[in-house]
Amino acid sequence: MSNFKLVLGSKSPRRQALIKELGFPVEIRTKEVEEIYPEDLPASDVPEFLAKLKASPLVESLKDDEILVTSDTIVVLNGEVIGKPADAEAAKHMISQLSGNAHTVITGVCLTSKGKRHTFSSKTNVFFSELSTEEIDHYVDTFKPMDKAGSYGIQEWIGYIGVSRIEGCYYNVMGLPLHDLYRNIKSKLL
Repeated sequence: MSNFKLVLGSKSPRRQALIKELGFPVEIRTKEVEEIYPEDLPASDVPEFLAKLKASPLVESLKDDEILVTSDTIVVLNGEVIGKPADAEAAKHMISQLSGNAHTVITGVCLTSKGKRHTFSSKTNVFFSELSTEEIDHYVDTFKPMDKAGSYGIQEWIGYIGVSRIEGCYYNVMGLPLHDLYRNIKSKLL
């Protein structure tokens, strides 16, 4: 399994920690891209579109034994993409929308090597209990989730007290579907 090296194109500390758990040699390599997608793009296609976009500026730097992994995670509630909050008030509003409802977390992944590219998506349904204003305020004020899609991290306090169940991959909600990633690396690029 070590005849290649993974290159993670992400600054996310969560993704960096997760990918290292797969046991492959990993290097972090990033370049900024403006994460813009066509307004008429269906919500389910947005993560793969953005994952490919993030791969584009890094392809030239790949060596023969490297596989680039780029990804993007979105939260979809009632068919609408819920992005990252602009500030604490936006975060509180987003979480209040998720409170008592189910939503879908979709992570799109783009795997790129010299001459090959493969994309896939993983979906997880997340069910939130009703949350009080005090619980929402405490979470946002303490954990400051402004860098997270949907304004929350399932691995944080809000996940402990607010998520009643999930259907699908837990790690997908954190930002990297490890099971699907491992299977796709093995079957598509090796």
